Amino acid sequence: MKKLISLIFVAAVFSLSANAQSILDKLGSLGNVISNAAGVVYSAPISLNGTYTYNGIAVSATSSEGGLLTNLAGSAATSAIETKADGYLSKVGINPGAMSFTFNADEKTFTLNVGKLSIPGTFTVGDGEKTVSLVFGKKFQYLSMTGSLESSLGNVKMVFPVNKAMALIKKLASVLGQSSSELGSIVKLADGYDNFRLGFKMSK
Repeated sequence: MKKLISLIFVAAVFSLSANAQSILDKLGSLGNVISNAAGVVYSAPISLNGTYTYNGIAVSATSSEGGLLTNLAGSAATSAIETKADGYLSKVGINPGAMSFTFNADEKTFTLNVGKLSIPGTFTVGDGEKTVSLVFGKKFQYLSMTGSLESSLGNVKMVFPVNKAMALIKKLASVLGQSSSELGSIVKLADGYDNFRLGFKMSK
């Protein structure tokens, strides 16, 4: 009898959990807020649409120590690298608040706005909404770059292989009429790290 009651209780809990998750799925972004408050692990779908303002450089890296691979995202090490990289970019006119991406989800197009410049391109989101691919137009020689995508309540982080990110940054410096000679120092920040990626932190 006790076993029967236990089985009925477990079945009821699973049923309630499934129904609650179904409701959260239908709520979308609001469901994300509610689930976070309730302690339920839930991620709302990423939808790149609208204008996102650049807030600073984003860095993703891993480090091998003693044979162990450690993810350094959000650590003191990556924060220090981001601060230094932001300093180098400010010298060529790329500053937080002075650059933005405007995405059109229906047409899969975007515009990179820097100062008075507008650079068009196309984009796709893939791999379960965990990656983003940007393809720029003729002005940037059709530069193509694919990187990781993270989104949380209006905040977006895109990080790309460092060679692709630096190609974009150098082109931006060029169209802004700035020398990119100091930007090589950003690449040196990657010394000693594995899978070093560079990109942008943005907010909607």
